Amino acid sequence: MESDVHRADWPGEPPKKMSEVSVAKRKDKCENCTKQCSKKQSGNDDGAARQQHGNGQITEGSQLLLSACLSCDGCLSEEETLKISQQGLEELEQVLALNKKCDVSKHKVLVASVCPQSLPFFAIKFGVDVADGAQKLCGFLKLLGVQFVFDTTVAAGFSILESQKEFIQRYRRRHHDSHALPMFTSSCPGWIRYAERVLGSLVAPHICTARSPQQIMGCLVKDYFCKQQNVSPENVFHMVVAPCFDKKLEAVREEFYNSLLETRDVDCVLTSREIYCLMERRRVTVEELDSIPLDHVLGDPGDAALVRHDGRGSEGFLEHIFKHAAKELFGVDVHEITYKTLRNRDFQEVTLERDGETLLQFAAVYGFRNIQTLVHRMRKGRVPYQLVEVLSCPGGCLSGRGQAESEADKGQLDKALVQQMEEAYSSLPVRLPELNPTLQTLYQDWLQGQNSVRAGKLLHTEFRNHTAPTQPPHMQW
Repeated sequence: MESDVHRADWPGEPPKKMSEVSVAKRKDKCENCTKQCSKKQSGNDDGAARQQHGNGQITEGSQLLLSACLSCDGCLSEEETLKISQQGLEELEQVLALNKKCDVSKHKVLVASVCPQSLPFFAIKFGVDVADGAQKLCGFLKLLGVQFVFDTTVAAGFSILESQKEFIQRYRRRHHDSHALPMFTSSCPGWIRYAERVLGSLVAPHICTARSPQQIMGCLVKDYFCKQQNVSPENVFHMVVAPCFDKKLEAVREEFYNSLLETRDVDCVLTSREIYCLMERRRVTVEELDSIPLDHVLGDPGDAALVRHDGRGSEGFLEHIFKHAAKELFGVDVHEITYKTLRNRDFQEVTLERDGETLLQFAAVYGFRNIQTLVHRMRKGRVPYQLVEVLSCPGGCLSGRGQAESEADKGQLDKALVQQMEEAYSSLPVRLPELNPTLQTLYQDWLQGQNSVRAGKLLHTEFRNHTAPTQPPHMQW
Protein backbone atom coordinates (compact mmCIF):
# COMPACT_ATOMS: atom_id res chain seq x y z
CA MET A 1 0.00 0.00 0.00
CA GLU A 2 1.15 3.52 -0.67
CA SER A 3 2.79 5.48 2.08
CA ASP A 4 1.80 9.12 2.51
CA VAL A 5 4.83 9.76 4.69
CA HIS A 6 7.05 10.07 1.65
CA ARG A 7 4.55 11.14 -0.93
CA ALA A 8 5.20 13.74 -3.61
CA ASP A 9 4.93 17.40 -2.71
CA TRP A 10 2.45 19.57 -4.53
CA PRO A 11 3.40 22.63 -6.60
CA GLY A 12 4.35 25.57 -4.44
CA GLU A 13 5.17 23.45 -1.41
CA PRO A 14 8.78 22.85 -0.31
CA PRO A 15 9.80 19.20 -0.40
CA LYS A 16 9.43 17.33 2.90
CA LYS A 17 11.41 14.49 4.33
CA MET A 18 9.65 11.67 6.10
CA SER A 19 10.61 12.99 9.53
CA GLU A 20 9.01 16.34 8.73
CA VAL A 21 5.58 14.95 7.90
CA SER A 22 3.02 15.12 10.67
CA VAL A 23 1.16 12.17 12.14
CA ALA A 24 -2.07 13.87 11.17
CA LYS A 25 -1.09 13.46 7.52
CA ARG A 26 0.09 9.88 8.09
CA LYS A 27 -3.27 8.72 9.37
CA ASP A 28 -4.90 9.53 6.00
CA LYS A 29 -3.51 6.32 4.59
CA CYS A 30 -5.20 4.20 7.26
CA GLU A 31 -8.78 5.23 6.72
CA ASN A 32 -9.95 2.15 4.80
CA CYS A 33 -8.42 -0.52 7.01
CA THR A 34 -10.19 -3.29 8.87
CA LYS A 35 -7.68 -3.73 11.69
CA GLN A 36 -6.45 -1.94 14.76
CA CYS A 37 -2.82 -1.05 15.12
CA SER A 38 -0.69 -0.29 18.14
CA LYS A 39 2.22 0.88 16.04
CA LYS A 40 1.20 4.53 15.81
CA GLN A 41 3.30 6.52 18.21
CA SER A 42 1.67 9.92 18.41
CA GLY A 43 -0.91 12.30 16.97
CA ASN A 44 -4.61 12.80 17.37
CA ASP A 45 -7.23 10.81 15.56
CA ASP A 46 -10.57 12.44 14.93
CA GLY A 47 -13.41 10.42 16.33
CA ALA A 48 -11.22 8.13 18.38
CA ALA A 49 -10.17 8.57 21.97
CA ARG A 50 -6.40 8.13 22.04
CA GLN A 51 -4.11 7.99 25.01
CA GLN A 52 -0.37 7.69 24.81
CA HIS A 53 1.90 6.34 27.52
CA GLY A 54 5.47 7.48 28.07
CA ASN A 55 6.83 4.42 26.30
CA GLY A 56 5.01 5.30 23.09
CA GLN A 57 2.36 2.58 23.37
CA ILE A 58 -1.28 3.32 22.73
CA THR A 59 -4.02 2.20 25.07
CA GLU A 60 -6.60 -0.34 23.93
CA GLY A 61 -9.14 2.45 23.76
CA SER A 62 -7.59 3.79 20.57
CA GLN A 63 -9.35 2.85 17.34
CA LEU A 64 -6.74 3.97 14.82
CA LEU A 65 -6.83 1.67 11.83
CA LEU A 66 -3.86 0.52 9.79
CA SER A 67 -4.28 -0.82 6.27
CA ALA A 68 -1.80 -3.63 6.88
CA CYS A 69 0.89 -1.53 5.23
CA LEU A 70 4.21 -1.41 7.02
CA SER A 71 5.55 1.50 5.04
CA CYS A 72 4.55 4.17 7.55
CA ASP A 73 7.39 5.59 9.63
CA GLY A 74 5.92 3.95 12.72
CA CYS A 75 7.12 0.65 11.28
CA LEU A 76 10.33 1.75 9.60
CA SER A 77 13.65 1.43 11.36
CA GLU A 78 15.77 4.54 11.81
CA GLU A 79 18.14 3.25 9.15
CA GLU A 80 15.28 2.72 6.69
CA THR A 81 13.86 6.15 7.47
CA LEU A 82 17.22 7.71 6.67
CA LYS A 83 17.48 5.80 3.39
CA ILE A 84 13.94 6.74 2.36
CA SER A 85 14.63 10.41 3.15
CA GLN A 86 17.29 10.26 0.44
CA GLN A 87 14.78 9.01 -2.14
CA GLY A 88 13.58 12.43 -3.19
CA LEU A 89 14.10 15.34 -5.55
CA GLU A 90 16.83 16.75 -3.30
CA GLU A 91 19.04 13.77 -4.12
CA LEU A 92 18.60 14.31 -7.85
CA GLU A 93 19.18 18.05 -7.50
CA GLN A 94 22.44 17.42 -5.62
CA VAL A 95 23.78 15.14 -8.36
CA LEU A 96 22.78 17.62 -11.07
CA ALA A 97 24.43 20.48 -9.18
CA LEU A 98 27.60 18.45 -8.58
CA ASN A 99 27.87 17.66 -12.28
CA LYS A 100 27.79 21.38 -13.05
CA LYS A 101 30.45 22.30 -10.49
CA CYS A 102 32.99 19.53 -10.37
CA ASP A 103 35.61 18.39 -12.85
CA VAL A 104 34.24 16.43 -15.81
CA SER A 105 36.19 13.36 -14.73
CA LYS A 106 34.16 13.30 -11.51
CA HIS A 107 30.75 13.64 -13.15
CA LYS A 108 28.06 11.06 -12.53
CA VAL A 109 26.42 9.49 -15.56
CA LEU A 110 22.69 10.02 -15.02
CA VAL A 111 20.38 7.25 -16.20
CA ALA A 112 16.59 7.34 -15.85
CA SER A 113 14.37 4.29 -16.22
CA VAL A 114 10.67 5.02 -16.63
CA CYS A 115 7.97 2.50 -15.69
CA PRO A 116 5.44 2.09 -18.52
CA GLN A 117 2.61 2.71 -16.03
CA SER A 118 3.99 6.22 -15.47
CA LEU A 119 3.82 7.17 -19.12
CA PRO A 120 0.00 7.55 -19.31
CA PHE A 121 0.19 10.06 -16.43
CA PHE A 122 2.52 12.31 -18.41
CA ALA A 123 0.49 11.80 -21.59
CA ILE A 124 -2.65 13.07 -19.83
CA LYS A 125 -0.85 15.95 -18.14
CA PHE A 126 0.80 16.98 -21.43
CA GLY A 127 -2.40 16.56 -23.46
CA VAL A 128 -0.83 14.15 -25.96
CA ASP A 129 -0.83 10.41 -26.67
CA VAL A 130 1.45 8.04 -24.75
CA ALA A 131 4.16 7.89 -27.43
CA ASP A 132 4.40 11.68 -27.66
CA GLY A 133 4.20 11.97 -23.88
CA ALA A 134 7.15 9.62 -23.51
CA GLN A 135 9.24 11.73 -25.90
CA LYS A 136 8.32 14.97 -24.11
CA LEU A 137 9.24 13.38 -20.76
CA CYS A 138 12.53 12.25 -22.25
CA GLY A 139 13.08 15.80 -23.49
CA PHE A 140 12.55 17.19 -19.98
CA LEU A 141 14.83 14.66 -18.30
CA LYS A 142 17.60 15.35 -20.79
CA LEU A 143 17.07 19.08 -20.32
CA LEU A 144 17.80 18.49 -16.63
CA GLY A 145 21.05 16.73 -17.43
CA VAL A 146 20.05 13.06 -17.65
CA GLN A 147 22.14 11.38 -20.34
CA PHE A 148 20.12 8.17 -20.93
CA VAL A 149 16.39 7.55 -20.61
CA PHE A 150 15.05 3.99 -20.87
CA ASP A 151 11.66 2.45 -20.27
CA THR A 152 11.49 -0.66 -18.10
CA THR A 153 9.42 -2.83 -20.46
CA VAL A 154 12.44 -4.99 -21.29
CA ALA A 155 13.06 -5.60 -17.58
CA ALA A 156 9.39 -6.48 -17.09
CA GLY A 157 9.76 -8.97 -19.93
CA PHE A 158 12.60 -10.68 -18.06
CA SER A 159 10.51 -10.80 -14.89
CA ILE A 160 7.52 -12.30 -16.71
CA LEU A 161 9.57 -14.97 -18.48
CA GLU A 162 11.34 -15.97 -15.28
CA SER A 163 8.01 -16.06 -13.40
CA GLN A 164 6.51 -18.27 -16.11
CA LYS A 165 9.41 -20.70 -15.84
CA GLU A 166 9.24 -20.79 -12.05
CA PHE A 167 5.49 -21.43 -12.07
CA ILE A 168 5.92 -24.48 -14.32
CA GLN A 169 8.61 -25.81 -11.99
CA ARG A 170 6.45 -25.25 -8.91
CA TYR A 171 3.41 -26.83 -10.55
CA ARG A 172 5.34 -29.99 -11.44
CA ARG A 173 6.61 -30.46 -7.88
CA ARG A 174 3.33 -29.56 -6.18
CA HIS A 175 2.64 -33.09 -4.95
CA HIS A 176 5.84 -33.37 -2.90
CA ASP A 177 6.41 -29.70 -1.97
CA SER A 178 3.75 -28.13 0.24
CA HIS A 179 5.15 -24.65 -0.42
CA ALA A 180 5.11 -24.95 -4.22
CA LEU A 181 1.55 -23.68 -4.71
CA PRO A 182 -0.08 -21.28 -4.66
CA MET A 183 2.60 -19.04 -6.11
CA PHE A 184 2.28 -15.34 -5.35
CA THR A 185 3.69 -12.72 -7.70
CA SER A 186 6.60 -10.65 -6.43
CA SER A 187 6.55 -7.38 -8.38
CA CYS A 188 4.71 -5.25 -5.78
CA PRO A 189 6.99 -4.01 -2.94
CA GLY A 190 4.07 -3.03 -0.68
CA TRP A 191 2.77 -6.59 -0.81
CA ILE A 192 6.26 -8.06 -0.36
CA ARG A 193 6.98 -5.99 2.73
CA TYR A 194 3.63 -6.94 4.26
CA ALA A 195 4.17 -10.62 3.44
CA GLU A 196 7.66 -10.66 4.97
CA ARG A 197 6.99 -8.53 8.04
CA VAL A 198 3.48 -9.66 8.99
CA LEU A 199 2.56 -12.95 7.32
CA GLY A 200 5.98 -14.55 7.56
CA SER A 201 6.22 -18.30 7.04
CA LEU A 202 2.58 -18.55 5.99
CA VAL A 203 3.31 -16.78 2.71
CA ALA A 204 7.05 -16.13 2.22
CA PRO A 205 7.89 -19.59 0.75
CA HIS A 206 5.09 -19.16 -1.81
CA ILE A 207 6.40 -15.88 -3.27
CA CYS A 208 7.90 -16.09 -6.75
CA THR A 209 11.65 -15.47 -6.59
CA ALA A 210 11.82 -13.48 -9.84
CA ARG A 211 13.01 -9.95 -9.24
CA SER A 212 10.61 -7.10 -9.95
CA PRO A 213 10.97 -5.15 -13.21
CA GLN A 214 12.48 -2.23 -11.27
CA GLN A 215 15.25 -4.29 -9.74
CA ILE A 216 16.01 -6.21 -12.92
CA MET A 217 16.33 -2.84 -14.64
CA GLY A 218 18.68 -1.75 -11.88
CA CYS A 219 20.82 -4.81 -12.46
CA LEU A 220 20.74 -4.29 -16.22
CA VAL A 221 21.90 -0.69 -15.88
CA LYS A 222 24.58 -1.22 -13.23
CA ASP A 223 25.95 -4.36 -14.86
CA TYR A 224 25.36 -4.70 -18.61
CA PHE A 225 24.94 -1.00 -19.46
CA CYS A 226 27.97 0.03 -17.41
CA LYS A 227 30.15 -2.52 -19.18
CA GLN A 228 28.89 -1.36 -22.56
CA GLN A 229 29.66 2.25 -21.67
CA ASN A 230 32.98 1.35 -20.01
CA VAL A 231 31.98 3.16 -16.83
CA SER A 232 32.16 1.94 -13.25
CA PRO A 233 28.75 1.32 -11.58
CA GLU A 234 29.50 3.70 -8.70
CA ASN A 235 29.88 6.50 -11.25
CA VAL A 236 26.35 5.96 -12.54
CA PHE A 237 23.37 7.57 -10.82
CA HIS A 238 20.37 5.44 -11.74
CA MET A 239 16.92 6.86 -11.02
CA VAL A 240 13.57 5.22 -11.64
CA VAL A 241 10.33 7.07 -12.39
CA ALA A 242 7.46 5.05 -10.95
CA PRO A 243 3.76 5.44 -10.10
CA CYS A 244 4.29 4.01 -6.61
CA PHE A 245 5.86 5.32 -3.39
CA ASP A 246 6.68 1.83 -2.11
CA LYS A 247 9.18 1.40 -4.94
CA LYS A 248 11.41 3.66 -2.84
CA LEU A 249 11.40 1.03 -0.11
CA GLU A 250 12.26 -1.69 -2.60
CA ALA A 251 15.26 0.24 -3.89
CA VAL A 252 16.89 0.35 -0.44
CA ARG A 253 16.59 -3.38 0.31
CA GLU A 254 19.93 -4.83 1.45
CA GLU A 255 20.14 -7.45 -1.30
CA PHE A 256 20.13 -4.75 -3.96
CA TYR A 257 23.22 -3.00 -2.57
CA ASN A 258 26.75 -3.81 -3.76
CA SER A 259 28.92 -3.33 -0.67
CA LEU A 260 32.12 -3.87 -2.65
CA LEU A 261 31.40 -0.99 -5.05
CA GLU A 262 29.26 0.90 -2.52
CA THR A 263 26.43 1.37 -4.98
CA ARG A 264 22.78 0.43 -5.32
CA ASP A 265 21.13 -1.06 -8.39
CA VAL A 266 18.63 1.80 -8.15
CA ASP A 267 19.99 4.94 -6.51
CA CYS A 268 16.76 6.91 -6.36
CA VAL A 269 13.06 6.38 -7.08
CA LEU A 270 10.93 9.40 -7.95
CA THR A 271 7.20 9.21 -8.47
CA SER A 272 5.50 10.47 -11.61
CA ARG A 273 4.05 13.42 -9.74
CA GLU A 274 7.42 14.31 -8.19
CA ILE A 275 8.86 14.64 -11.69
CA TYR A 276 5.85 16.66 -12.84
CA CYS A 277 6.19 18.94 -9.79
CA LEU A 278 9.86 19.45 -10.62
CA MET A 279 8.82 20.46 -14.11
CA GLU A 280 6.36 23.00 -12.68
CA ARG A 281 8.89 24.25 -10.14
CA ARG A 282 11.31 24.99 -12.97
CA ARG A 283 8.51 26.62 -14.97
CA VAL A 284 9.07 24.38 -17.98
CA THR A 285 6.12 24.14 -20.35
CA VAL A 286 5.31 21.21 -22.60
CA GLU A 287 5.43 23.40 -25.69
CA GLU A 288 9.07 24.36 -25.17
CA LEU A 289 10.22 20.76 -24.64
CA ASP A 290 11.93 18.88 -27.43
CA SER A 291 10.45 15.51 -28.37
CA ILE A 292 13.30 13.06 -27.94
CA PRO A 293 12.93 9.29 -28.50
CA LEU A 294 13.74 7.06 -25.54
CA ASP A 295 17.12 5.38 -25.55
CA HIS A 296 17.54 1.67 -26.20
CA VAL A 297 19.49 -0.47 -23.78
CA LEU A 298 21.32 -2.16 -26.67
CA GLY A 299 22.31 1.19 -28.15
CA ASP A 300 20.63 0.65 -31.52
CA PRO A 301 16.98 1.75 -31.22
CA GLY A 302 15.82 -0.67 -33.93
CA ASP A 303 12.05 -1.01 -33.43
CA ALA A 304 11.65 1.81 -30.92
CA ALA A 305 7.85 1.74 -30.81
CA LEU A 306 6.40 1.71 -27.29
CA VAL A 307 4.68 -1.54 -26.36
CA ARG A 308 3.05 -2.97 -23.27
CA HIS A 309 2.33 -6.39 -21.84
CA ASP A 310 -1.09 -7.95 -21.31
CA GLY A 311 -2.89 -6.88 -18.16
CA ARG A 312 -5.22 -4.32 -16.63
CA GLY A 313 -2.85 -1.41 -16.15
CA SER A 314 -0.08 -3.47 -14.56
CA GLU A 315 2.57 -5.75 -16.05
CA GLY A 316 0.12 -8.59 -16.68
CA PHE A 317 1.89 -11.39 -14.82
CA LEU A 318 -1.35 -13.34 -14.38
CA GLU A 319 -2.32 -13.27 -18.03
CA HIS A 320 1.12 -14.14 -19.36
CA ILE A 321 1.69 -16.97 -16.87
CA PHE A 322 -1.84 -18.31 -17.44
CA LYS A 323 -1.44 -18.50 -21.21
CA HIS A 324 2.04 -19.97 -20.93
CA ALA A 325 0.96 -22.61 -18.38
CA ALA A 326 -2.10 -23.59 -20.40
CA LYS A 327 0.11 -24.26 -23.42
CA GLU A 328 3.08 -25.79 -21.60
CA LEU A 329 1.17 -28.04 -19.20
CA PHE A 330 -2.00 -28.91 -21.13
CA GLY A 331 -1.36 -28.04 -24.78
CA VAL A 332 -4.16 -25.48 -24.77
CA ASP A 333 -3.82 -22.20 -26.68
CA VAL A 334 -5.57 -19.42 -24.79
CA HIS A 335 -6.11 -16.32 -26.92
CA GLU A 336 -8.59 -14.41 -24.78
CA ILE A 337 -8.81 -14.40 -20.98
CA THR A 338 -12.18 -13.94 -19.29
CA TYR A 339 -12.15 -12.61 -15.75
CA LYS A 340 -14.86 -13.59 -13.29
CA THR A 341 -15.49 -10.88 -10.70
CA LEU A 342 -15.88 -12.23 -7.17
CA ARG A 343 -16.00 -9.73 -4.31
CA ASN A 344 -15.35 -6.67 -6.47
CA ARG A 345 -13.42 -5.50 -9.53
CA ASP A 346 -10.17 -5.96 -7.62
CA PHE A 347 -10.82 -9.60 -6.71
CA GLN A 348 -11.21 -11.63 -9.88
CA GLU A 349 -10.38 -15.13 -11.01
CA VAL A 350 -9.52 -16.88 -14.25
CA THR A 351 -10.20 -20.55 -14.89
CA LEU A 352 -9.06 -23.03 -17.54
CA GLU A 353 -11.49 -25.92 -17.98
CA ARG A 354 -11.57 -28.93 -20.27
CA ASP A 355 -14.32 -31.55 -20.41
CA GLY A 356 -15.79 -30.26 -17.17
CA GLU A 357 -12.46 -30.49 -15.32
CA THR A 358 -10.76 -27.42 -13.88
CA LEU A 359 -7.16 -27.44 -15.01
CA LEU A 360 -6.00 -24.04 -13.81
CA GLN A 361 -7.49 -21.47 -11.46
CA PHE A 362 -5.72 -18.13 -10.99
CA ALA A 363 -6.77 -14.99 -9.13
CA ALA A 364 -5.97 -11.26 -9.32
CA VAL A 365 -6.16 -9.67 -5.86
CA TYR A 366 -5.59 -5.93 -5.59
CA GLY A 367 -5.81 -3.73 -2.50
CA PHE A 368 -5.23 -4.65 1.14
CA ARG A 369 -8.85 -5.36 1.96
CA ASN A 370 -8.91 -8.08 -0.67
CA ILE A 371 -5.45 -9.26 0.37
CA GLN A 372 -6.73 -9.67 3.91
CA THR A 373 -9.61 -11.79 2.62
CA LEU A 374 -7.17 -13.93 0.63
CA VAL A 375 -4.88 -14.49 3.62
CA HIS A 376 -7.83 -15.27 5.89
CA ARG A 377 -8.87 -18.01 3.45
CA MET A 378 -5.30 -19.25 3.24
CA ARG A 379 -5.13 -19.63 7.01
CA LYS A 380 -8.17 -21.86 6.77
CA GLY A 381 -6.80 -23.82 3.82
CA ARG A 382 -9.45 -22.53 1.44
CA VAL A 383 -7.34 -21.12 -1.40
CA PRO A 384 -8.05 -23.08 -4.61
CA TYR A 385 -5.68 -21.03 -6.76
CA GLN A 386 -2.37 -22.15 -8.23
CA LEU A 387 -1.28 -18.53 -8.78
CA VAL A 388 -2.33 -15.20 -7.34
CA GLU A 389 -1.27 -11.85 -8.80
CA VAL A 390 -1.11 -9.59 -5.76
CA LEU A 391 -0.90 -5.79 -5.87
CA SER A 392 -1.33 -3.54 -2.85
CA CYS A 393 -2.92 -0.68 -4.81
CA PRO A 394 -6.64 -1.02 -5.58
CA GLY A 395 -6.93 -0.85 -9.35
CA GLY A 396 -3.33 -1.92 -9.92
CA CYS A 397 -0.17 0.01 -10.74
CA LEU A 398 -1.81 2.80 -12.73
CA SER A 399 -3.62 3.76 -9.53
CA GLY A 400 -0.39 4.18 -7.56
CA ARG A 401 -0.61 7.09 -5.15
CA GLY A 402 2.52 8.57 -6.66
CA GLN A 403 0.45 9.72 -9.61
CA ALA A 404 -3.25 8.98 -9.14
CA GLU A 405 -3.96 10.90 -5.94
CA SER A 406 -6.39 13.77 -6.30
CA GLU A 407 -4.87 17.26 -6.05
CA ALA A 408 -8.16 18.68 -4.80
CA ASP A 409 -8.91 15.95 -2.26
CA LYS A 410 -5.60 14.62 -0.99
CA GLY A 411 -5.72 11.05 0.25
CA GLN A 412 -8.32 10.11 -2.37
CA LEU A 413 -7.87 8.75 -5.87
CA ASP A 414 -8.61 10.98 -8.84
CA LYS A 415 -10.98 8.53 -10.52
CA ALA A 416 -11.32 10.59 -13.69
CA LEU A 417 -7.53 10.68 -14.07
CA VAL A 418 -7.28 6.93 -13.46
CA GLN A 419 -9.88 6.24 -16.15
CA GLN A 420 -8.01 8.45 -18.61
CA MET A 421 -4.74 6.68 -17.81
CA GLU A 422 -6.35 3.27 -18.26
CA GLU A 423 -7.64 4.26 -21.69
CA ALA A 424 -4.26 5.70 -22.69
CA TYR A 425 -2.37 2.63 -21.46
CA SER A 426 -4.68 0.22 -23.29
CA SER A 427 -4.01 2.08 -26.54
CA LEU A 428 -0.43 0.77 -26.60
CA PRO A 429 0.15 -2.36 -28.70
CA VAL A 430 0.79 -5.62 -26.82
CA ARG A 431 3.91 -7.68 -27.49
CA LEU A 432 4.66 -11.00 -25.84
CA PRO A 433 8.04 -11.00 -24.08
CA GLU A 434 8.81 -14.29 -25.85
CA LEU A 435 8.73 -12.35 -29.13
CA ASN A 436 10.97 -9.52 -27.99
CA PRO A 437 14.33 -9.89 -29.80
CA THR A 438 16.04 -7.60 -27.29
CA LEU A 439 15.35 -10.11 -24.53
CA GLN A 440 16.77 -12.97 -26.55
CA THR A 441 19.91 -10.97 -27.29
CA LEU A 442 20.38 -10.01 -23.65
CA TYR A 443 19.83 -13.56 -22.44
CA GLN A 444 22.81 -14.60 -24.57
CA ASP A 445 25.10 -11.58 -24.45
CA TRP A 446 24.48 -10.52 -20.84
CA LEU A 447 23.29 -13.63 -18.99
CA GLN A 448 25.06 -16.44 -20.87
CA GLY A 449 21.80 -18.26 -21.62
CA GLN A 450 18.28 -18.53 -20.23
CA ASN A 451 19.02 -21.24 -17.68
CA SER A 452 22.50 -20.14 -16.71
CA VAL A 453 23.78 -19.65 -13.18
CA ARG A 454 24.27 -15.99 -14.02
CA ALA A 455 20.62 -15.61 -15.04
CA GLY A 456 19.54 -17.21 -11.78
CA LYS A 457 21.72 -14.83 -9.78
CA LEU A 458 20.83 -11.58 -11.54
CA LEU A 459 17.14 -12.17 -12.27
CA HIS A 460 16.09 -13.77 -8.96
CA THR A 461 16.20 -12.94 -5.27
CA GLU A 462 15.08 -14.37 -1.93
CA PHE A 463 12.25 -13.29 0.31
CA ARG A 464 12.60 -13.77 4.02
CA ASN A 465 10.41 -14.45 7.00
CA HIS A 466 10.99 -11.40 9.22
CA THR A 467 8.42 -12.28 11.84
CA ALA A 468 7.47 -15.13 14.14
CA PRO A 469 4.94 -17.57 12.65
CA THR A 470 2.40 -16.58 15.27
CA GLN A 471 0.05 -13.70 14.55
CA PRO A 472 1.36 -10.37 15.90
CA PRO A 473 -0.79 -9.08 18.78
CA HIS A 474 -1.58 -5.80 17.03
CA MET A 475 -3.05 -7.58 14.00
CA GLN A 476 -6.67 -8.60 14.25
CA TRP A 477 -8.15 -10.74 11.50
